[in-house]
Amino acid sequence: MYLLQSRYKIENKSLRYYGLRNKDNMFKNVIKLNNKQLCIIKSLPKELTNEELKALGKKLVDVAVVKEEDYKKVPTSLKEAHFCKNCCANDFIIPGLEFDENGLCPMCQSKDDTKWMKAVVPILNDIPKSKKSRFDIALFYTGGKDSTFLLYYLSKIKNLRVLALTWEIPYMSLSAKLSIEGAKKSFDKVEFISQKVDNESLKKIYSKLYKLSGNTCACPSLAYVLFYEILVDEKIPYFVAGNEPVQMKGLYYNHMAPKIAYKFGNNTFLNVLISLGRILTLHPPLRKGQIQTLLTMKQLAYGDNVFKKIAGYQNDLVSNVCKAIKEVPSILKPLKRAIRRSSWSGNIPSFIQVDLNDVSKGNYDWRKVKDILAKECGYVAPSNINKGLHTSCEIEKCKEYSQFIRFYKMESTMIPFSSLEISLASRDGNITREEGIKEIEESLGFSLKEVDECKIMKDYFQK
Repeated sequence: MYLLQSRYKIENKSLRYYGLRNKDNMFKNVIKLNNKQLCIIKSLPKELTNEELKALGKKLVDVAVVKEEDYKKVPTSLKEAHFCKNCCANDFIIPGLEFDENGLCPMCQSKDDTKWMKAVVPILNDIPKSKKSRFDIALFYTGGKDSTFLLYYLSKIKNLRVLALTWEIPYMSLSAKLSIEGAKKSFDKVEFISQKVDNESLKKIYSKLYKLSGNTCACPSLAYVLFYEILVDEKIPYFVAGNEPVQMKGLYYNHMAPKIAYKFGNNTFLNVLISLGRILTLHPPLRKGQIQTLLTMKQLAYGDNVFKKIAGYQNDLVSNVCKAIKEVPSILKPLKRAIRRSSWSGNIPSFIQVDLNDVSKGNYDWRKVKDILAKECGYVAPSNINKGLHTSCEIEKCKEYSQFIRFYKMESTMIPFSSLEISLASRDGNITREEGIKEIEESLGFSLKEVDECKIMKDYFQK
């Protein structure tokens, strides 16, 4: 008896695999079918004749079309999961995760090949002092672990003039609120600004976003919309978000950023070529990080670039936020004005990344970082001491659950962000494998049953 292997799904005249395959086939998730192959696969499960097996060919037989005894059951809980021998990745939090003959997941198989992939924006750990602005850099600050560490590094270690920008969301965790207050007392040279979207507008955005994504996570995209005009008006040369290294690498494994994206920020030839094009259209040339800023802000203001769609590298999370923001067109007017103004003047803040591994003596150790922040920054850790991933939002579990359940049911091709990030953190030594497993068990929203935090979210925008 032959049947369609688990995690494969017929889509038009193709088979799509919902999972993360081994290194050699990592992103080969779509198999095109001819009419005969499609007809045979639709008739499964059944015994196949030699003629039918020949028609399916080597690409399908024993890969997508398998004997009953070779069928892989998808785990229904963490207890049933098969874990990577090296990190905390497993085939429950990442359904369809493959393993090689050594028991390693694709992320561990490709560790050496991807160690150079640090960010999709230019890395700048030493920020120069600005002569044109009151500030040397702006930080999108949430009160979470990573943005608080950046605040500590930029202000206390590098002695920079920092503008900390906080978007007040309805779901900000208590620990994040307390950490922000603690930071204000600890960093007297930092200027803090907070903004929020009015309830009526935010409910419209959240309602649309929930229909598209199953959650209301709009961070940090909506924060960029709110604050870009301030960045331009203050002539701030650089801005940074609180993204740790595993978040950057997660984009690659989620097939949202190709390898070339990690080279683009430091590719002199490409940057010169772009600047030449701007000069020919009477625009000022760009320095590193400015094209990334323009691309980010233009996507939020006008939607996805057509070339990005054609290339197949699309971030559904950001795309859905862009569609949801259009429910309140007035919120985009200041952003569009600021984009036009900054593009013509050349006064574009550069979007950069501070490599937290590099500035932490090679390893951004979550436990050590939290200890430093508690001592130096008035940081208050979440009540769950094992939580290290995404600590600033009280409904983070809701985002994880919605991404997980959609991928589990093969309704979305997007692998849950947190499942990749916690696995990569344990792979790269930011936490131990045991700490990663404990966080999955106690703090993250990987569940086939809707998590309680979803009610908090829906109660806000449905009232």
